Amino acid sequence: MRTSLTVEEALELVLAEARGEPGVEVLPLKEALGRVLAEDLAALVDHPDQDDTAIDGYACRQEDTLGASRESPVRLKVIGESPAGKPFGGRVGPKEAVAVYTGAPIPEGADAVIRVEDTRREGDEVLLFAPASPKDIRPKGDDLRRGQVYLKRGDLLSPGRLGLAAAMGHPRVRVFRRPRVGILTTGDEVVEPGEPLPYGGVYNSNAYSLLGLVWEAGGEPVLLGKVEDEPEKVLARLEGAGRLDLLLTSGGVSMGEYDVVRKVLEERGEVLFWKVKQQPGGPLLLARLGELPVLGLPGNPVSSMVTFFLYGRPFLFRLLQRTEPPYRALKARALTPFRGAPGKKVFRRGVLSFEGELVVRTTGNQSSGVLRSMAQGNALVVIPPDRDVQEGQEVEAIPLTFVL
Repeated sequence: MRTSLTVEEALELVLAEARGEPGVEVLPLKEALGRVLAEDLAALVDHPDQDDTAIDGYACRQEDTLGASRESPVRLKVIGESPAGKPFGGRVGPKEAVAVYTGAPIPEGADAVIRVEDTRREGDEVLLFAPASPKDIRPKGDDLRRGQVYLKRGDLLSPGRLGLAAAMGHPRVRVFRRPRVGILTTGDEVVEPGEPLPYGGVYNSNAYSLLGLVWEAGGEPVLLGKVEDEPEKVLARLEGAGRLDLLLTSGGVSMGEYDVVRKVLEERGEVLFWKVKQQPGGPLLLARLGELPVLGLPGNPVSSMVTFFLYGRPFLFRLLQRTEPPYRALKARALTPFRGAPGKKVFRRGVLSFEGELVVRTTGNQSSGVLRSMAQGNALVVIPPDRDVQEGQEVEAIPLTFVL
């Protein structure tokens, strides 16, 4: 068992455990939002499938409109109209025009369009007060070309990508199955929300914070409830977790007499590492129970969320072969001081905003038990070991940007 790893060393070992694939299923588009593509998607059609107009106006021959102005308008005969979905079937000849509407095909013989604002209709004729132009004609395949790949295996199906899949002609898509992630909370003091809170007790916030984080990262959370700090009960719950791709435990991985999860995994599984040189979340543990990867998260609410974000989220992204990174770091100006720690990389909670430049300020109390800081904050401020950040200094911030 390795111990006291750097953040980078720990992340490398966690990602190495994200092996295999979670399986594939086929879903109709209406059920695929937020899922991850399991195959490349190519366009089944051209879009547009012919030259069309980007504006409401009149299609005509550009040469017939040269020199048109307010003082000297050009008069054309209107021979028909072409609304979207009902294209004009004839041909535009000299000194002729067809009324067209956004998205309508350009009639044969026309090579230019003039916007309706630059015209005036007079019976079956139209006066043009400016020359027509081809600039508002969208050529065939301007958006999509048949056979070209526009969405990649590993892409998250966001609203825009879902619409793109539909525009390409796909009624169903192959997506990765959500990896099943078990969430087990330990601690005699933990009770479920709604139950009477005994003296010294705490509500089980970790299970619900992790449930949200797992779902947002692409997993299927499986709540395994809470287990007392007794080795036999912890082992029974771990071994009875069922088919999972990852198991999260919350609490029981520190050095106390009642931190039994680590002891059970050392005896019945294989602990790959324990303790990372970071704050909060130092007592993080990575183990295997048979073939099942286990992330032992600290019990403090902030530590539990931060460690999942930094390690569990990348694990699920790797398993799902996501094309986007699990998080990005930005540079921001500190509007408040942030305290570091000797020998540890520190992740403080901050509020990131744009005020002429990217700036970040503290959420206040940085205790790992102050869960409200994870609700009020929207970024983790990264402080290298052995240094503090003073007001006005540049700092690295990781946005806590969640897409549900």
